[in-house]
Amino acid sequence: MSSVNEHGQPIGDPLTIDLPRPAPVPGVRQGRFARLEPLELRHAADLHTAFQADGAGFTYLPEGPYSDLSQTESLVARGAASHDPQWYAICDRQGRALGHGTYLRVNPAHGTIEVGWLHFGPAMQRTPLATEAMYLMMVYAFDDLGYRRYEWKCDALNAPSRAAAARLGFTFEGVFRQATTYRGRNRDTAWFSILDSEWPARKAEFQRWLNPDNFDEIGGQRSALMHPTRGQTGF
Repeated sequence: MSSVNEHGQPIGDPLTIDLPRPAPVPGVRQGRFARLEPLELRHAADLHTAFQADGAGFTYLPEGPYSDLSQTESLVARGAASHDPQWYAICDRQGRALGHGTYLRVNPAHGTIEVGWLHFGPAMQRTPLATEAMYLMMVYAFDDLGYRRYEWKCDALNAPSRAAAARLGFTFEGVFRQATTYRGRNRDTAWFSILDSEWPARKAEFQRWLNPDNFDEIGGQRSALMHPTRGQTGF
């Protein structure tokens, strides 16, 4: 949508929020399946265990896999000390760290924030825990901080990441060719986003899907997550 100025030129619609927005503050985000905790060195052993059987999961990350616990501890120590990206351990009900994620490229002046450095160990892939973890990060960005744009970017060749973004209600915006490099190779970057105007509908669908009534006695979903622009999808 756009407006028209006094010269008859199309211009963007006026802002509906005050800027700048607050910067994210590290804190615990608790859900029914998932618990997000600011990353600390105590999470390293769990993460090292979680990723041992997931060599392919490192293909689209800048580094890894790690054969020694000390290497995972080094990553975790760097993450724990970082302000942007701001790192979180994704834990299960028992408190075990099964994956990690971050807020990054945080721009309070313009109300934009990105989710990234996502790595889900095999035990949390395609589970309600994984979906709820992403929902909890969105809730904090949109509802608590009032951001106007939430971004997801990945290697354009990373089909699982692109599918996950679509399933979670992100809109595909295009590919930036040779946007960056890593591991000695070029990377085309696929861009996705959710806007604050889209968030209420996305949030309602997440809440419907995460409702206990949507899961049977062994934890299987009764109906799939279905966002307005996506149609029906699986886990």
